[in-house]
Amino acid sequence: MTLSLFDQFSSPSFLGIPMILMALALPWLLIPTPTSRWLSNRVVSLQGWFIARFTNQLFLPLNVGGHKWAPLLASLMMFLLTLNMLGLMPYIFTPTTQLSLNLGLAVPLWLATVLIGMRNQPTHALGHFLPEGTPTTLIPILIIIETISLFIRPLALGVRLTANLTAGHLLIHLISSAVFVLMPMMPAVAILTAVLLLLLTMLEVAVAMIQAYVFILLLSLYLQENV
Repeated sequence: MTLSLFDQFSSPSFLGIPMILMALALPWLLIPTPTSRWLSNRVVSLQGWFIARFTNQLFLPLNVGGHKWAPLLASLMMFLLTLNMLGLMPYIFTPTTQLSLNLGLAVPLWLATVLIGMRNQPTHALGHFLPEGTPTTLIPILIIIETISLFIRPLALGVRLTANLTAGHLLIHLISSAVFVLMPMMPAVAILTAVLLLLLTMLEVAVAMIQAYVFILLLSLYLQENV
């Protein structure tokens, strides 16, 4: 039973080819692209409105130098959002449940924000390690703590996204299995469990959207400290 629960998170393969590559390419095929026509359809208009509102809210606290990251973070937001939403559909593998993929996205972007801060304003970037007015006896301890907190940021980004999606998929799997088992024995309890499953599915849709937003929001906060 334990193996069957976690088998859904193993990367499938077909003829020795990992299907995670197809899963990563699928969002870019489903996202509609703008056309050169004067009037576009409702889906493209809604997508443009969403990206514009999201970018405006995300980069409002940043100065002009940080606005260069808008295309990258907006594209990553749409990519993660589509992957998370597709993962809630039956028989579709969710790449964002893999910690290696999430760390592969988090570490380079976090490192880029740190390097930008070290290049543009090294005094301000290094000043985070030691606040002004710190007692002499606490200086080594604070430097160690701030260094650990700096290097734990990409790990927190990847683990947060992986843990939330994995826990949600496990709960959906467990409760749906309970519905099938209880249906012939206790139909009333099975119906109540099915209602609970419906509410949980709605919650997981919200979690899939929120976790993609939180991932990008934290990256923008890291960028805000270094630009």
